[in-house]
Amino acid sequence: MLGAVDEANAVLGVVRSDPVPAELAVALASIQNDLFDLGADLASVGMPGRAPRLVAAHVERLEQVAAAANRELSPLTSFVLPGGSRAAAALHLARTVVRRAERAWCAAHATPDGSDLDRCGQLYLNRLSDLCFILARRSNAAGSGDVLWVPGGQGSVPGGGQGPAL
Repeated sequence: MLGAVDEANAVLGVVRSDPVPAELAVALASIQNDLFDLGADLASVGMPGRAPRLVAAHVERLEQVAAAANRELSPLTSFVLPGGSRAAAALHLARTVVRRAERAWCAAHATPDGSDLDRCGQLYLNRLSDLCFILARRSNAAGSGDVLWVPGGQGSVPGGGQGPAL
């Protein structure tokens, strides 16, 4: 689980290595610091006197960022395939890594030794994966550059059109 959290942090660093809007860079920098705090929390499970660094306010902040970013997007009319811009593709990758970390958290929490895991960590990972999806859409020209799923289609291109048959 700790490895998946670290991996998600690294993927978000890849996103930040490309030019991104200032508000996205600020949000990602804050999230990367949060993920280090979560890693420290995970590494110290079971230690006496341990107080979680990641708290409900962190989860609330993610929800606020997601709500603000989502307001600027057009409603979805199809599933979105990972891709589009480089930043969007990396955010989709980060989303999948965060989901893996969340699954590992849930599995660890279900064990007798996992009862000391703070629930805010799982909630944070859950909300972060949603935020990564929203930010990927924002990175794809506010959703207009999303690569849409074409059920049974032979390919798709940004904006939902079909590409040439292979």
